[in-house]
Amino acid sequence: MLRLPLKEMQASSGTVKGMFKSNAPLVWRLLILLQFLPGVLSWGKEGHYATCKIAEGLLTQEAITAVKMLLPDYANGELASLCSWADEIRHNPRWRWTGPLHYIDTPDFKCNYDYCRDCHDFARRKDRCAAGAIYNYSSQLSYYGLPTSEQKYNLTEALLFLSHFIGDIHQPLHVGFTGDAGGNTIAVRWYRRKTNLHHVWDNMIIESAVKKFCNLNLEVLVETLQTNILEDWSADIPSWEVCESNQTVCPNLHASESICLACKFAYRNATPGSTLGDEYFHTRLPIVEKRLAQGGVRLAAVLNHIFVPLQPSHLRSDSR
Repeated sequence: MLRLPLKEMQASSGTVKGMFKSNAPLVWRLLILLQFLPGVLSWGKEGHYATCKIAEGLLTQEAITAVKMLLPDYANGELASLCSWADEIRHNPRWRWTGPLHYIDTPDFKCNYDYCRDCHDFARRKDRCAAGAIYNYSSQLSYYGLPTSEQKYNLTEALLFLSHFIGDIHQPLHVGFTGDAGGNTIAVRWYRRKTNLHHVWDNMIIESAVKKFCNLNLEVLVETLQTNILEDWSADIPSWEVCESNQTVCPNLHASESICLACKFAYRNATPGSTLGDEYFHTRLPIVEKRLAQGGVRLAAVLNHIFVPLQPSHLRSDSR
């Protein structure tokens, strides 16, 4: 079981559900304000919502019960409603340390990923990346079901962080090149709008798809992806869900997929100053759709694996 040694990587002690309840008005005011700050979101609020909504539809009854127990009451049992929480708090001084957990920087133009080489923050503190966070928070969630006196972690935070970072690691440019900060420093135009390449993949492709094909209704996109999971991609689902050696999570695989897709699709024909239009949109949208679906399927598989009934949760472990 991975135990990250740094204090900040452990969810706060105590019962976070109670904390969310008692501070609900303050929390919601903060979230509303943060939604208007530029550069806050990653994989876009729409992307995280879609990933978690897909996952919700694939949970076992045991996992549904556990998720609802951990969510604050005002979420109304919907994990998708809080899947952007990790973005919305990251610029708060208390949570600034979580910034590096949203992505993985890899060597420029290598087009591969290695945990030991790449999973660290700017200060080169190891395990401070999206893959390390997924290992950490899935390990924390495995304590669910233990008596309160034995609880070491804030399991609501662990659930929200895990759900978010599984989404992030499926966005190809969240496993991008160090030199351009995953496309953040590559200035482009999305049709007529000035932006950067990372933002195109976080937001613009999804927003354009919802506008052009879904009558401005994100739920239509989610339903389309759910249909594809049941039909077009149904034969692929077992391979998406499985991890080697029956591990609960396998973020190294997902990170390797993302950097390959970043090199093949995201960076290709997207040089600084270029204008990205219909050709880029229509050829990259299928990649975005599939990564949203894979993220949702895999998040559900992880939660279903963790919240298994009648199994001593503290005996489950993961290893890299």
